Amino acid sequence: MYNQLIKTLESKEEQMIAIRRHLHENPELSFEEKETPKYIADFYEGKDAEVETNVGANGVKVTIDSGKPGKTIAIRADFDALPIEEETGLPYTSKNKGVMHACGHDAHTAYMLILADTLIEMKDSFSGKIVVIHQPAEEVPPGGAQTMIKDGVLEGVDNVIGVHVMSTMETGKMYYYPGFVQTGRAFFKLKIKGKGGHGSSPHMANDAIVAGSAFVTAVQTVISRRLSPFETGVVTIGSFDGKGPFNVIKDAVELEGDVRGLTEETKATIEKEIKRLSSGLEAMYGVTCELEYNDDYPALYNDPAFTEYVVNAIKDHSDVQIEQTEPQPPSEDFAYYAKELPSTFIYSGAAPEDGKIFPHHHPKFNINEKSMMVAAKAVGTAVLTYLNDGK
Repeated sequence: MYNQLIKTLESKEEQMIAIRRHLHENPELSFEEKETPKYIADFYEGKDAEVETNVGANGVKVTIDSGKPGKTIAIRADFDALPIEEETGLPYTSKNKGVMHACGHDAHTAYMLILADTLIEMKDSFSGKIVVIHQPAEEVPPGGAQTMIKDGVLEGVDNVIGVHVMSTMETGKMYYYPGFVQTGRAFFKLKIKGKGGHGSSPHMANDAIVAGSAFVTAVQTVISRRLSPFETGVVTIGSFDGKGPFNVIKDAVELEGDVRGLTEETKATIEKEIKRLSSGLEAMYGVTCELEYNDDYPALYNDPAFTEYVVNAIKDHSDVQIEQTEPQPPSEDFAYYAKELPSTFIYSGAAPEDGKIFPHHHPKFNINEKSMMVAAKAVGTAVLTYLNDGK
């Protein structure tokens, strides 16, 4: 069974690469996708699987039913791109100006399509069902995971597996971490209103920029003085809108910030402290503050028991190397599936062969395409083991 899986996957590697390059050339942004979900649905045309489109806006759900009783496992791949102008110089560079696959979702979709096609052909070798989740809008809150869950994509599902290719990890290996593996995320916008005036007469005004600057400095003490040294949290002020004539005291400024925390408790602490600081700013500087705080993605929790099961299945039934890594700083809306069901999110190393490694969301981001086959073998092995064990 496992030999058949590997042999069939390897026979389709060129097709897998061709799919990834097609998607890379034709990227689409979150919740604007039209051609990508159509391309995905068309791929399954004539295959022995149930295909549902427009799930959670424009997601695609594919059910592979063996016709035999058993458990149901879901495997998820996202497919949206990012608003970034590509600078890779690849022969299959994005044709859509200002849009590129800078996070590897093209690879996720390509590996998943070929894996699903192979599992459809192997329906007689397992019991139960496989739900393939092709998800839009991972990159933009509220995220495509929530909308697909609300549309019932997890109904009848027992567990979920997700994969992300990682340009910063060694190609040829899979990686995992049990427990909290990726940070949760929040976004805030703070508008500080003072009193405008002439630069020569600050005593007749109330400088909002001074108050805003104090906030920028003070908010970093949330991390250094309100969190345990063993907690992981980040607050980034990514925007400070105080532009104006050099000799005019601004009456208002607007700041935007990004919050990350590896646990929900850490995120809650940071939120409480940011709200406290904004209130304190009013008392200290005599300004008024309007704080908009949006807690968008939860921290991603890998169920330890299910993660161990998946890791052991890969180790016992494939030649794919898998090893433990460290928690990862970015956020992932796969966390919403993990809140609903015991799940695991693992990584396929995708460092380019030429050694030119650029991080995700960089205009020169690229991956080693061998990472897709490694992911397909690992996930396919875990799925077949799971369904045949009935665990």
